[in-house]
Amino acid sequence: MNQGHAVGVVAVQLGTGELHVFHSKATLFATGGWGRVWRITSNAHSYTGDGAAIVFRRGVPMEDLEFYQFHPTGLYGLGVLLTEGIRGEGGVLLNRYGERFMERYAPRIKDLASRDVISRAIYLEIRDGKGIQGKDYVHLDVRPETVNRYLAEAGEDRRIDAAYVAKNLAETLDVCRTYAGVDPLTEPMPVQPTAHYAMGGIPTNVNAEVVIDANWTVLPGLYAAGECACASVHGANRLGTNSLVDLVVFGRRGGMAMADYAKRADFVPLPPNPAGEVAAELERLRSSRGKTRPGDLRRQMQQVMMDHVGVFREEKGIQSAIDSVAELRERYQNDLVIDDRGQRFNTDLMEAWELGCLLDLAQATAQSALVRTESRGAHSREDYQQRDDANWLVHTLVFNKHQGAQVKGPLELEIDLNKKVNMSLAEEDERFLPRERVY
Repeated sequence: MNQGHAVGVVAVQLGTGELHVFHSKATLFATGGWGRVWRITSNAHSYTGDGAAIVFRRGVPMEDLEFYQFHPTGLYGLGVLLTEGIRGEGGVLLNRYGERFMERYAPRIKDLASRDVISRAIYLEIRDGKGIQGKDYVHLDVRPETVNRYLAEAGEDRRIDAAYVAKNLAETLDVCRTYAGVDPLTEPMPVQPTAHYAMGGIPTNVNAEVVIDANWTVLPGLYAAGECACASVHGANRLGTNSLVDLVVFGRRGGMAMADYAKRADFVPLPPNPAGEVAAELERLRSSRGKTRPGDLRRQMQQVMMDHVGVFREEKGIQSAIDSVAELRERYQNDLVIDDRGQRFNTDLMEAWELGCLLDLAQATAQSALVRTESRGAHSREDYQQRDDANWLVHTLVFNKHQGAQVKGPLELEIDLNKKVNMSLAEEDERFLPRERVY
């Protein structure tokens, strides 16, 4: 950034290790989420929050990081997503005693409740010792004999058979057979909640322009779309398939806005030595001589976040996570070591750099979760179990008080709660007023 504008990006060419500076009038980040903050996730290994962390370190706040969705049916041990279509076709969730436990949590719609409700139900069953074999997973059963029994009990005429399941859930059968050694036609599937999708991220307006404060001030030349962005179209809890809105709608609007801006704007000069800080940080990682490997820090961070900033949160646990991640960041800065010190295809170096992004976002997420003293959508506080519309119809903006390619020393965060939720539709039509969800 220079003169209050985004003026381009510094990129690493993985094949050679060279840095390249791209000078641009308009830059759009579409770098995905940061599910790898947690131990169990449906996200690819590349979802390490790089784009969000880069702009966070340059003074752009992150919005609503506490709202992170956990999908209820990740394949046990892997986090690979099993579609909600399984339950749509009649699949049921069972605990170690064979009980259809969703009848207790959502009596009317049972296994068709929303993702956050089912994720919390599974977590509570596991915590009560009702996980399969006492472990941290339950069963998702779509075997025809099981489904038909519950359909009959519900008084429905519909019945399914193996051919129906094989046709309508072919991908599920393939994934379970390949990765878990389980055949859903003859045995139940092991599932557990898996970190899935960020509702928060880089704050933008509806044209994908990045905004940097509660007053919707636009940062000229910078845009974001997709999971890394937060236009807040999902609020506190994304509905299934609505991730396409982030991509298709705001990607298109962002592209149109960028084209219009580029026609009107002049190039803003690059800052002196634009790649200098990036080169220095990569060299620091490459030449580090500590004792701690990135993978060890990453696993500790993921476990801490899973334990204390996962499906459920409470003040003591969140604060413990903040303290633990801060200590991991200190070790990352002062005691790191990597094996590959070369230039070409140095994935060891890049994974070390990505870990820094994850640690920054983990601490910012935990801090945002600590501040929001209510339960709303995907953010569930056991010590503040009720939604509080009187005090918390606000967005959480978390600022990094220091700027640079890599934050040196402790991460100092500042929370701004002055960005109000836009209630204009509710003011025009009471159908859009916030209401408690009941099942």
